Amino acid sequence: MQQMIRHLGKKFWTSFMDVVPILVVIVFFQVLVIQKPFPNLAESLFGLLLVISGLFVFMLGLETALFPIGEKMAGQFAQKGSGAWVIFFGFALGFSTTIAEPALTVIAKKAGELAVQGHAIQADSLERFVFWLRITIAGSVGMAGAMGVFRIIKGWSLVHFIVAGYALIVVVTTAAPREIIGIAYDAGGITTSTITVPLITALGVGLASSIRGRNPVIDGFGIIALASLTPILFVLIFGIVVYGVGA
Repeated sequence: MQQMIRHLGKKFWTSFMDVVPILVVIVFFQVLVIQKPFPNLAESLFGLLLVISGLFVFMLGLETALFPIGEKMAGQFAQKGSGAWVIFFGFALGFSTTIAEPALTVIAKKAGELAVQGHAIQADSLERFVFWLRITIAGSVGMAGAMGVFRIIKGWSLVHFIVAGYALIVVVTTAAPREIIGIAYDAGGITTSTITVPLITALGVGLASSIRGRNPVIDGFGIIALASLTPILFVLIFGIVVYGVGA
């Protein structure tokens, strides 16, 4: 019992230390630059405590549940020798974790509202535009998960995927409308959320650990890089379909 309490205490302290750099920056600018007292200090301190507590619970959940589940499922797929199923699992995992991402919902809605203001789409098409933009981004992360799993199974180098992917993005960007370029490049960061990253990383490391001849460090990582790349390309193409060709 004491060992468990000590372990939880260390985890809570680690979560607090992760927040300290942000706290130092805020205090520095508030006290030395703005030179005004903190507004609603009591509420701010209570909110900080909630942030630390939430981070503590989240990290504890990752270590005790998400990482082990992802690695065990990847290992079980590898033992069954079912390549098709593990590739589909990579797609489903990427799609499901991204489609529910709150940041994606916010960005898609804002992009749709601006598209209506710019007369790119009709007001009655707003919900459809937002829906398909979310599906496009989530589907692209699913494709990244499937490609990443396929790459690990085949033992192919990640470099070829990255170089070819970004070269294709540069080409498509020249044909994409200006209204979608910023959204597309931001989509690459939106998709690497706090849920997607741990689960997909666990899948890649677990799969590479279970396949003979694969190195977990060399082959297990890299799916997140693909998950940041594919949304850019897919959203650029989505923009060409919606707005038409023209930089």
